Amino acid sequence: MKVGARDNSAVIPDDFIQQLLSRVDVVEVIDRMVPLKKAGANYQACCPFHKEKTPSFSVSPTKQFYKCFGCGASGSAIKFLMEYAGKSFPDAVEELAQGVGLTVPRDNERKIDPQAGPLFDVMIKAATYYKSQLRKSDLAKDYFKRRGVSGEVAQRFHLGWAPAGWQPLAEAFDDYADNQLLETGGLVKTGDGGKRYDGFRERVMFPILNQQGAVIGFGGRILGSKDDGGGPKYLNSPETPIFSKGRELYGLFQAQNTIRKINRVLVVEGYMDVVALAQFGIEYVVATLGTATTEAHTQRLLRIADEVVFSFDGDSAGQRAAWRALENALPALRDGKHVRFLFLPPEHDPDSYIREFGREAFEDFISKALPLSEYWLRELNARHPGDSAEAKAARASAARQHLEVVSAPMMRESLASALGRDVDMQSHTVLPPIKAKPVEQNFDSGDVQTPRTKFVGRRPPIARTDPATQRVIANARRILGRPKLAMYLVDTQFPDPANAPHVLRLLQAVVNVAIRLPDEPNIGAVMEQFRESEFEGEISKLLTHRDVELDALMQDEEAESELRQLRAQIENGSLFHTGRAVAVPEHLPGMGILALGARRVVAPEAALVPLPTAPMESAFASRPRPTKTPPAAPSIRAAPPRPAAAVIAVPVIAKSTTTPPADDGFDDISFDFDAEFAPASNCADDPPF
Repeated sequence: MKVGARDNSAVIPDDFIQQLLSRVDVVEVIDRMVPLKKAGANYQACCPFHKEKTPSFSVSPTKQFYKCFGCGASGSAIKFLMEYAGKSFPDAVEELAQGVGLTVPRDNERKIDPQAGPLFDVMIKAATYYKSQLRKSDLAKDYFKRRGVSGEVAQRFHLGWAPAGWQPLAEAFDDYADNQLLETGGLVKTGDGGKRYDGFRERVMFPILNQQGAVIGFGGRILGSKDDGGGPKYLNSPETPIFSKGRELYGLFQAQNTIRKINRVLVVEGYMDVVALAQFGIEYVVATLGTATTEAHTQRLLRIADEVVFSFDGDSAGQRAAWRALENALPALRDGKHVRFLFLPPEHDPDSYIREFGREAFEDFISKALPLSEYWLRELNARHPGDSAEAKAARASAARQHLEVVSAPMMRESLASALGRDVDMQSHTVLPPIKAKPVEQNFDSGDVQTPRTKFVGRRPPIARTDPATQRVIANARRILGRPKLAMYLVDTQFPDPANAPHVLRLLQAVVNVAIRLPDEPNIGAVMEQFRESEFEGEISKLLTHRDVELDALMQDEEAESELRQLRAQIENGSLFHTGRAVAVPEHLPGMGILALGARRVVAPEAALVPLPTAPMESAFASRPRPTKTPPAAPSIRAAPPRPAAAVIAVPVIAKSTTTPPADDGFDDISFDFDAEFAPASNCADDPPF
């Protein structure tokens, strides 16, 4: 199983993930964070991923996965930790492994930096020292008092003070002179003469915590004699094995519970903005760490909230930062999520605005933030102004580059429609093909494909409802339930994925995964194999389909026979029929193209409609008449004779009453993975957080 290169981890083998999920109880994992109640064979609660009062969130201990029948959230214990607790994939695996006494094996492609563990200890020790020094510094305490920070808020954010002097940290570290981790973490620097000195001096300190509450870095605001413009006003820790500015957010640990509760997060630009807004009771605020908002930032926030509001100063620098945030947020957009942009008056930042106008006015201002689509079009018009054809073409061209990276299908279509109205073009004209994400790979090993990354970035076509498609889907579902059936399709010559029907690519992906699964697979482990793949949603529906129990009753011999026939039809190309040329009957050589139409069977009572003679005669006057009159079809009545007018028999075909083909099972699925599941009639409490 591959993980992203930025995760600072090695590759975690797929078989370990299966072993881990076979030992982990998803009920226990979820119950620690979201209290569950027994409901038949399953457990239920109000969904932690959306607000509801009637519980529709169900957890199956037998199938080891969860499913919300309201919002559709589903997955394994690993996915729950990622979506609810905001953990990365390797962190979620590590936490679960520790809970069941397993050691996470990793291939030798990449190794976690051995300094990571000890570096956490160094950081917490430094944070404790800086916090103790705040009580001794009147300068630092006066600064926070002037900014209106109470002792309670200072305690919540673990604010501190880095004293003046060359080596104050030596009081906290006996091995100050030779502790290399102090330098790795940016706490200590080495001068030209080899002398070591503190990296943070005469600064109020803002410890940066990861989402689990561990100190991973610091931000320091200069005060005292150093505050003369000669150095940077704010100084941040460097990139380390445990700290990445492009992924971490200041204040997220303190704010995450409130963010989930109100389903909104406000992103500001500075440490003091977070602290000051918390002082006024606005606790769903985080800040970037001296860098532009990245795609990773947006992805992390959209996991825990449906609404992300970026706040920027109204000056030119704020406008530039907002545009960068928009461009970086586009690949992370998801349908059903909202990204908005808030621009404060040029003379204000969030801290000053809330002090002058109060909390109610500030939150009202937040509610009026611009939707991403509106800000996007406004900025495109500012950069390419005008109503001329050239100006509109320039806007459309610039916008297409943005639409290429938007993978959320509904959001992409909506943005294209809004752009089309702005530039007077059809939405399909301005809508480019989705730009496929690069397949994650490790360049040392040359391994470029896994079940998770192999199919990412392709836009699936609309599901067909023909019998062949339904047949493939049913067999894919059976293989997921009985992986040993995959052996009958292991060497199948599937068509080229670039031209293959979507369902055949789905079947091929199922076979590739199933051959590595045990005979009685853990459903959560199966779902984990398809996480972040093109087929994730469809696999979830197949595993919870109403016919799963019927599949279990099918005899192995019957399933084997069906798969052998399916394989033969896939390989000879007869599974999905293609159009064939229409043969011309021998007795109709001179009738022209009218004879090539599809043959229609006409009911005996079909009416005969007389047509004028003259137009038809003129149309065929130059054509040779057939020497032999074709025999009349027995199902067509002979027309009664009429004087002075030739009659051409044109059958009137009754409107078809053919029943539409049955649904393929993907759009109307009950998701009842346990027949005993019955949501409670009411729930007095909001979802627990």
